[in-house]
Amino acid sequence: MDQHGSRVVTVEVHGQQYPIRSGLDPAYVAELASYVDEKMRLALRESPAGDTLKLAVLAALNIADEYFRLLDDERRQSDQVASRAAELERVLDLALGLADSRPQTAAR
Repeated sequence: MDQHGSRVVTVEVHGQQYPIRSGLDPAYVAELASYVDEKMRLALRESPAGDTLKLAVLAALNIADEYFRLLDDERRQSDQVASRAAELERVLDLALGLADSRPQTAAR
């Protein structure tokens, strides 16, 4: 390991060995490589005559699609939580307003 905490992890993707310099946990890097390898295999099924570069691009597009869909889902969920929180805040403000007005009404 060098002074920055990175090390070389050798992974295999689509039958090729790749030395990857990373500060990440080697098991995690291997997991990432395995995921990319699986995406390459899926791309090979979709395009059996494709060369390695074409398969890599198809795999990258599939991974990017998954990523963007997850981002959209996260945004939607975040928007729903924000909307629900605003509604709860409105209801709470209304309830507190009613609670504050009751003693004033009774005192009149």
